[in-house]
Amino acid sequence: MSAASQSAHVADHEEDVKGHGDQSGHGSFKGYVTGFVLSIILTAIPFWLVMGDVLGNDRLTGLVIMGFAVMQIVVHMVYFLHMNTKSEGGWTILALIFTLTLVVITLTGSVWVMYHLNTNMMPMTPASLHQHAH
Repeated sequence: MSAASQSAHVADHEEDVKGHGDQSGHGSFKGYVTGFVLSIILTAIPFWLVMGDVLGNDRLTGLVIMGFAVMQIVVHMVYFLHMNTKSEGGWTILALIFTLTLVVITLTGSVWVMYHLNTNMMPMTPASLHQHAH
């Protein structure tokens, strides 16, 4: 290895070390504060919507709150978990897609089970409770 190529190799290695040391891919204080403020806002608005019965429609309120929940997830992933398409050679995006798939399957299955339980369960009235006691 010639002296010129060796010094170029050392400079490349020093640049790699600097790239890991400056934590440019990681969050700064400003980034964390921005994420925190967005999280507070994305929590306060749904709370206000529910407590003030602003929309007047329970189903619409639920859908709007789910939209805010999705935005909250994105804020946490970007500002606190530092997930983007460049980090870890794209593996974080694959992990994200896998996680989202599992979350969708879990939530869909849970809602489906709760809906069918609610639909198919026999209603319990005070008379039927008294009848079962004897």
